[in-house]
Amino acid sequence: MTASRFLPTHRARGSAVSLALGVAIVLAGCGSSNSHSTTTSKSASTGFTSSVFASGIPITISTPSGKTSINQPDDITELGGHIFVGFQNNVGPQGEPTPTGTQGTGNLDSTVVEFSSSGSPVGTWNLPGHVDGVTADTAHNRVIATTNEDANPHLYVITPGSSQAVTYHVPALPSNGGFDAITFWHGMMLISGSAPGTTGKAPPQASYPAVYAVTLNSATHTASVRGLFGDEASASRANSGQTGTTPLALVDPDSNFVVPTYASRFAGQFMLISQGDYEDIFVGDSTAKQLSVMKLSQSVDDTQWASGPSGTLYVTDGSADLIYKITGPFTKGEEIVGVTPCDAGNAPAACPATGFPNNYLGQVNQSTGAVSKFALTTPIQPAGLLFVP
Repeated sequence: MTASRFLPTHRARGSAVSLALGVAIVLAGCGSSNSHSTTTSKSASTGFTSSVFASGIPITISTPSGKTSINQPDDITELGGHIFVGFQNNVGPQGEPTPTGTQGTGNLDSTVVEFSSSGSPVGTWNLPGHVDGVTADTAHNRVIATTNEDANPHLYVITPGSSQAVTYHVPALPSNGGFDAITFWHGMMLISGSAPGTTGKAPPQASYPAVYAVTLNSATHTASVRGLFGDEASASRANSGQTGTTPLALVDPDSNFVVPTYASRFAGQFMLISQGDYEDIFVGDSTAKQLSVMKLSQSVDDTQWASGPSGTLYVTDGSADLIYKITGPFTKGEEIVGVTPCDAGNAPAACPATGFPNNYLGQVNQSTGAVSKFALTTPIQPAGLLFVP
């Protein structure tokens, strides 16, 4: 999900992850949607209503510096009517411990939380590393999570109601980077090859896969990987008025999705966002021979498509440590995105800055690639998005 500029050293952890290891769900105020009801607001001019769905404040984790609330919600998914959210807890993107002076100094674990439909926590799992991808595997009634988006990736399987997440060993990746978002498409589990070249040659490189097809061996708890297409693959230009092909030259593969059937373009295709490159890449077939690329006017991260006017958009905001829910008159097929100016390839080191504001909700014109602000007055800085019909 959201890219990170923090690259400290890696520290290895064990393979079993327990629900009971240092995690306490505080009963007082755990019904987050009730305890934060005063934050509900309505955009009078647009009809959209936003409210706090949940936060990590009622949930604590033990760290070397003592107990602390979990924080930094990021990726989000839905399974069986419950909402699952990954909290990064200030762990570095290679699994480095939380820096001195920040919340939970010395902590090495992220936390995945299962929330009920009312926003109450009903399950919690600690995962060694910096959690980034959290996706429902509906075919097996489980959640898949990845950690360490920049290097030293790990993969975890979470079964609701279980006391432990199961770790799957990930081999060294040929992209010399990490794992990011996860999507199931045409019977494949596809994971973005994020931060290519962290430990090798700088990207782009033809030998660096942009996306991996990953297979899990439940007997050995190992993952095998193969590249779906590379960072320097050629793709057809998809912006309106443009023709021909162009080499991708990706340096920042990030989030990924399946475009829903009700989208105005690319219905049913797999989509990869290259965040720092201002690009959406679409895969039209399971062999990845049909690639197209749309240039965007802004850097974006998570993306969702509204299925109709009455759905709910869940948005994680890592800067506020809150999860919002937004309802209102959505338009069927509209593409909603988290706009991330400070994660653009040309963003200054000190950000936000002039011309590079904080993250905000936006919309993408699916013909031109133009990104505009979403009609919401609440100042949300989005990380992960989830639209539930």
